[in-house]
Amino acid sequence: MTNEGEITALLAALREGDRGALDRLFPLVYRELHDRAHRQLVRHRPGETLSTTALVHEAYLKLTDSAHQTYNDRVHFFAVASRAMRQILVDYARRTTAAKRSGGHPISLDPDALGDPGRAEELLALDEALSQLEKLDERLARIVELRFFGGLSVEETSDALEISPRTVKRDWRKARAFLYQSIQGDGSIPGAEALPEE
Repeated sequence: MTNEGEITALLAALREGDRGALDRLFPLVYRELHDRAHRQLVRHRPGETLSTTALVHEAYLKLTDSAHQTYNDRVHFFAVASRAMRQILVDYARRTTAAKRSGGHPISLDPDALGDPGRAEELLALDEALSQLEKLDERLARIVELRFFGGLSVEETSDALEISPRTVKRDWRKARAFLYQSIQGDGSIPGAEALPEE
């Protein structure tokens, strides 16, 4: 059985109530979760306390704590993991900001800086703008969450939301424009080129 086939089988077992399936699932999804987390924390800076491994383990703990959560398939599992990583990064940013008030630097949507304690305010600004977007258009917010926090491709996002890749691309552009406008007010955010155009 392929890795993807094993993942699908374990998710089916999990849906049927086999809680031990989650423990067997973790070794199979660990590498992909780690790669996705690494994309969020790729630049380790001095003083950084949140590592890729810590992010993966925190996300896994969130997934296992959700005893009532069922996963339809592999894409759905990684979509839920994306949300967990967003929550962990935002909580981390809140703690960092509360412990050490920093300011005066421009806001960036550079995903490479998400684990940097000095950039916590940027992540909080993004999360606040994303929450505003969610009130206006839940699908646009979900696309940002999947693509930015979860590292899903256009095709994976399309599968997760059951919409066409063309719609994902169009909505991604709309969401980016909204977030830029919400955060800066003038549509320009230094480092915004780090968000993929497509």
